[in-house]
Amino acid sequence: MTIPLILVVAVAKNGAIGRDNQLLWRLRTDLKRFRELTMGKPMIMGRKTYQSIGKPLPGRETIVLTRDGGFAASGVHIAHSWDEAVAKGEGLAGEMGADAVAVVGGAEIYRMALPHVETIYLTEVATAPEGDAFFPPVDRTRFREVARISHPKSPDDEHPFTFIDFQRRR
Repeated sequence: MTIPLILVVAVAKNGAIGRDNQLLWRLRTDLKRFRELTMGKPMIMGRKTYQSIGKPLPGRETIVLTRDGGFAASGVHIAHSWDEAVAKGEGLAGEMGADAVAVVGGAEIYRMALPHVETIYLTEVATAPEGDAFFPPVDRTRFREVARISHPKSPDDEHPFTFIDFQRRR
């Protein structure tokens, strides 16, 4: 039995997800959701995403997918291909008793993951900042929307945003 892959992403109205390897907004509510969705699971991320975070996140196992054969970081698992990252994720999920492996960025890793993920947990942020990393529009012939919750701008969240969950069509 394979462990399902989930994808967790926050996307601006123009598709931007980052600039200069940084987030484009401050949304505490979204960070809380990210933590809830990924806690207790292995996470696959690219090297640049890992370097922007700067450390393994507690309560999760981090798999860094990189072409850099010399890349090393303490407390993380390194993979050099998509298949190797997924295999490590499935193995770790089994050890951890996790129900999924989370794909958490960046843009290139999301592109590799989209043909394989079961669920997309997308936060649509009501802004259109300049970005240099983008997420493609969700292909609604392949995914159907199963949940949508809107949130207003607040002291903890600098923009209004909407949580949208997509499930792969069968």
